[in-house]
Amino acid sequence: MVGILVYVLIFVLSLLLFITKRKGMKELYKRVELPPGSMGWPYIGETLQLYSRDPNVFFADKQKRYGEIFKSHILGCPCVMLASPEAARFVLVTQAQLFKPTYPKSKEHLIGPSALFFHQGDYHMRLRKLVQGSLSLDALRNLVVDISALAASALDSWIGGHVINTFQELKKFSFEVGILAIFGHLEIHYKEELKKNYRIVDKGYNSFPTSLPGTTYRKAQTARERLSKILSDIISERKEKRLLEKDLLGCLLNSKDEKGQVLTDDQIADNIIGVLFAAQDTTASSLTWIVKYLHDNPKLLEAVKAEQKEIYKMNGEGSQPLSWNQTRNMPFTSKIVLESLRMASIISFTFREAVADVEYNGYLIPKGWKVMPLFRNIHHNPEYFSDPHNFDPSRFEVAPKPNTFVPFGSGVHVCPGNEFAKLEMLIITHHLTTKFRWEVVGSQNEIQYGPFPVPLNGLPARFWKAQDN
Repeated sequence: MVGILVYVLIFVLSLLLFITKRKGMKELYKRVELPPGSMGWPYIGETLQLYSRDPNVFFADKQKRYGEIFKSHILGCPCVMLASPEAARFVLVTQAQLFKPTYPKSKEHLIGPSALFFHQGDYHMRLRKLVQGSLSLDALRNLVVDISALAASALDSWIGGHVINTFQELKKFSFEVGILAIFGHLEIHYKEELKKNYRIVDKGYNSFPTSLPGTTYRKAQTARERLSKILSDIISERKEKRLLEKDLLGCLLNSKDEKGQVLTDDQIADNIIGVLFAAQDTTASSLTWIVKYLHDNPKLLEAVKAEQKEIYKMNGEGSQPLSWNQTRNMPFTSKIVLESLRMASIISFTFREAVADVEYNGYLIPKGWKVMPLFRNIHHNPEYFSDPHNFDPSRFEVAPKPNTFVPFGSGVHVCPGNEFAKLEMLIITHHLTTKFRWEVVGSQNEIQYGPFPVPLNGLPARFWKAQDN
């Protein structure tokens, strides 16, 4: 009898809770409305409008028409776009628990479901600390000489006056640097196998996700399986040697949670591939824009050369390697890097998904809708950056207003490798401006997206040693 009463009581309480919650939702829907905007055609929404023009113009026109919060329907998903620093902070920092990271399943499968940026909560925080630890300032200090050698070698391979695809060459460089940070000095046969299969996965990442034989995506799936096998061999070898390396692989292998649990080999592999993806295209895109902006602004290029040649002379005309302390004392070059990150805004926006109905500034963000903080719109807003389409590194002589400069995202999902990426940019800029000259070929102002913005055709250019005629 008592048992029956307990079940009845549970049922009644559950019913009351459901009615109260439903009433609360009705009250919320009565009190607030959806943001302004157009949802476009059924299902396809405004996807065609977005992809048939410059996405920056698409979002800027929307903001001009509707304000800093507006709705749309893109890639089969209803979305709310946010173009103010306060709104971005609301989603990414102060109320981050209400918005989960979201990625297409096709991309998640290629990288690996255990990669840290697909997660929230304790697992995400654990992995984030491990990645940050492997890329701490102390760890980066020990990588300067090796990154510098890789930069010098990459640039030397470009010389001769033949036209190169700057972006593709910088992708090769950033991949090598990523391998260095993850594995240290990896054996050449492992490196070549990783490189060969990673390129196939990279090519399939943004392809149409069909598993039909012969398709780019199917080839990427097969290459991803091979990557797992290669990484498993590397992990097994490292375990057998019982090395206590401080590279990322070492940090992942030696980690235990509060229950003493270690990461599985699959978890380690997913996070290694995730870091490679996060490190390669974004850094290579940023570096390509630095090459272009310096080419387009001769006076700024001369100022960077003057700063870097002083360091070059201190190092005996290159007979001594660049040092960590020198990379921390490049004030003008650092402003060039920051302004390049603002102007290019490689991460133009990020995707989140509302896990509950959320009210923001009198508008409803329904549960399940995608939410997109628009970083580029913030970076190009004249209210925060005067004459925003003009490349002007002097604007960073004063710190930007809070939350207006977020090239690496913000909150718990801010890029853990941001200092690592900036170090790469400083090092290659040092070598580029002290030893080389270059000329951009063809159109210099058009942009292509794949998905990150890069100059048209990857910025075709010719490079020569500085002293050559």
